[in-house]
Amino acid sequence: MAKRYWLMKSEPDDVSFDDVLSAKDQTTSWYGVRNYQARNFIRDGMAVGDGVLFYHSSCAVPGIAGIAEIASAPYPDATQFDVESPYYDAKATRENPRWTGIDVKAVKKGRYLELKELRSHPALENMRLLAKGSRLSVMPVEPEEWRFILKLIG
Repeated sequence: MAKRYWLMKSEPDDVSFDDVLSAKDQTTSWYGVRNYQARNFIRDGMAVGDGVLFYHSSCAVPGIAGIAEIASAPYPDATQFDVESPYYDAKATRENPRWTGIDVKAVKKGRYLELKELRSHPALENMRLLAKGSRLSVMPVEPEEWRFILKLIG
């Protein structure tokens, strides 16, 4: 299967790219996705080695904070079973989990690429992230968008 590319949003107060860089093996579990389309991208589309644009959202200056890669196969998100977790789902069971997690490994920090700058490039005008009303926390990135962004990050 050909390598694919993704943008994954994280609130930096929860998990920042610097947190991933300082984690064991520079790897973290991607948990808490509670949108079926985003879950399906993780469960059905992602493979070890796929590229990830690690995006900081719900912060003062949203933007791409670093480059990562998918580091595991998808697995049931443990937070759905934890009654103490804000991601708990009473309808999920271990026999029939509803939500999927995956491991992400930091690759490169580069420079922070703000959302405002992303919007300024005509080459990215069709990027899903920039579409009006786009709120998914996980979305595919086209190969030409990936290459363009890597050049911007340096």
